[in-house]
Order: sequence, then C-alpha cells, then structure tokens
Amino acid sequence: MADVLDPGPFFHGTKADLRVGDLLTPGFRSNYRPEIVMNHVYFTALRDGAGLAAEIIPGDGPPRVYEVEPTGEFENDPNVTDKKFPGNPTRSYRTASPLRIVAERDDWTRLTREALAMWRTRLTTMRDENAEIIN
Repeated sequence: MADVLDPGPFFHGTKADLRVGDLLTPGFRSNYRPEIVMNHVYFTALRDGAGLAAEIIPGDGPPRVYEVEPTGEFENDPNVTDKKFPGNPTRSYRTASPLRIVAERDDWTRLTREALAMWRTRLTTMRDENAEIIN
C-alpha cells in the first residue's frame, strides 16, 4: 500500500480454533447476518475490540483473539468509519486478501456478564431492524 492506514499490530476476534500460519479468507457467512456471504475479512488495531467481537458472535467454543498480518491491501471498514463514528476511532479495517495468523493473544479485556447481555440484545435489535452490512 502506498499510504499505510495503520501500522498495527492487528487483531481478529473469533470463536474458531486456529493455528499460527493459518489464513483467514473471505467467502464465509457473516457472524452478524448469516444470510450474507462476506467479500472481506475484518480486523482491528484494537486488541480489546477484537475481544469484543469474539465474545458477542454466536457459536460454540471460547472467544479467541488472534494477532493477524494482512497479506494484501486493506481499507477502513465502511460499516463503522464515518457511518457510526467520525473518522475511524475503532481502527477497524477490512481486506479482500487473506489475513495470516501470527499469534493467539490472551491479554484482552473480557466483558462482564451484564455488558455481554447488553451487546447481545443490541445485536438482536440490529438483526430485527435489518441493519445494513456494507459488503
């Protein structure tokens, strides 16, 4: 990339059990709207932001945060940048290229049960309102 958006490090939150060297690729169903197959992989430069995503997504298994390395160009996540927040304070990005797993991290802040319940309610409301995902 000619203009680096963020120097990183970068993180991805999931419930998937992955290994160092594995690649995260587009083409899977959205965690938030499973009827949508995603054209991008999403990541953030905020470790706790990845932890939040890992905790609130549906699925079995414990939430996991991985440090990742983009293998290609990436852009600001249009689902939050300038849409919900001016600029990109969440330091959220997306890429159509794979992300390489560099390490699993356990140094992120876990949600309280109350905060987790609030986030899950918020996600249900968004789904019920058919909130748009820019894919």
